[in-house]
Amino acid sequence: MAKRKTKFVCQECGYETTKWLGKCPGCQSWNSLVEELEAPAPGSAKHRTFQSGAEAAKTKPQAITEIERKEDPRMSTYIGELNRVLGGGIVPGSLVLVGGDPGIGKSTLLLQLSATLSEHRQRVLYISGEESMKQTKLRADRLGLGNNELYVLAETDVEQIEQAIDHLAPSLVVIDSIQTVHLEHVTSAPGSVSQVRESTSSFMRIAKAKGIAVFIVGHVTKQGAIAGPRILEHMVDCVLYFEGERHHTYRILRAVKNRFGSTNEIGIFEMAESGLEEVLNPSEIFLEERAQGASGSAVVASMEGTRPVLVEIQSLVSPTSFGNPRRMATGIDHNRISLVIAVLEKRIGMLMQNHDAYVKVSGGVRLDEPSVDLSIAVAIASSFRDSPSDPRDVIIGEVGLTGEVRRVTRIDQRVNEAAKLGFQRVILPAKNIGGWNVPDGIEMIGVNNVNEALDATLGGMTSGSPKFEL
Repeated sequence: MAKRKTKFVCQECGYETTKWLGKCPGCQSWNSLVEELEAPAPGSAKHRTFQSGAEAAKTKPQAITEIERKEDPRMSTYIGELNRVLGGGIVPGSLVLVGGDPGIGKSTLLLQLSATLSEHRQRVLYISGEESMKQTKLRADRLGLGNNELYVLAETDVEQIEQAIDHLAPSLVVIDSIQTVHLEHVTSAPGSVSQVRESTSSFMRIAKAKGIAVFIVGHVTKQGAIAGPRILEHMVDCVLYFEGERHHTYRILRAVKNRFGSTNEIGIFEMAESGLEEVLNPSEIFLEERAQGASGSAVVASMEGTRPVLVEIQSLVSPTSFGNPRRMATGIDHNRISLVIAVLEKRIGMLMQNHDAYVKVSGGVRLDEPSVDLSIAVAIASSFRDSPSDPRDVIIGEVGLTGEVRRVTRIDQRVNEAAKLGFQRVILPAKNIGGWNVPDGIEMIGVNNVNEALDATLGGMTSGSPKFEL
């Protein structure tokens, strides 16, 4: 009998080599190569196609203008925030990967999704590789979920799972989680690179051939990335990240890849005793604990996909005796904070070489768009002079390196959201004024540079010396 060959596979990136190495040449991670047996060659195994039609006929190249366009109706999840992130609902035959920190609520969200669909006469198969069927039942009872169309299976063998899918013919399959299932012909342990890759490939074949939507739960590493090879995210149709602090009630569902919709949308949930509840007005939630009359605070209207969200940006500037001042940011890119501080020093004359600067976005939201630059500058300047800004103001604008304030997109939606929450003034780029209807009760103040914005919000604070003597 021929000797089985072994190989060493990196558990982070999937790099393969014939000998053990302490450091992976592919991803530069240490002690990540694990010895695995090479799988036998397929030999005479027939090539399995990924056709979704009734007949598995061979395909041939076809002109794109001659291809018949067939749109399958999306399947609503009956959860508005999840529908928003998915782009309008679940596409039949799609493969969706859901990742997030332990205890963040991935299993709770998918169990609620399964129960909701089953209540609307959709057959759902929930497969748990981490819990027994009784444990899943206990969790469903705690959340008040359950229906005759919701089937539960505790299984880790992919072949047994495929037989259950063939028997039930469900509309949705949930795999919790991909790191626990395995294929018999793959010799490595469950959760390894080979098992995760081959198991995901099997579920992708099931989804495309049978037209069944498959949701897969993926564990994450300490760095926050989904565990397993990077190819896992390339294979699936949609990648969702469930974010939020474990000890806080609010959760954010964000799409980082979506072949059937936008990746700019977010869904906001609140963890309650009965499970995850939708947050229909996130702006009100993020601003409900805002302190009145405190310096270092500014409100910005940010766009998350097609939804305007008002959040508070907080800043704390304090003198330091060290030669290298600290610059820390939570919810905003650290480099953006350094850029805004450099503009304030060069264009406004705020000497902050001997001051630490801390900037935070309240509510656990992460802001990436450039329209938050001006509100960051106002918050830092407000804390620097210990002069509070007007709590009725919403500040919007992108800041350039020369100190100019540039126009932003969808200004009408941002201002309308501010009007709904009772704000009275909007400081915005002067180029954005005109061409749209201003809501009643809103005063528009257009600014051309950071200096004008600080004069409008902090009452001419740029004149005179700073409060902290250097």
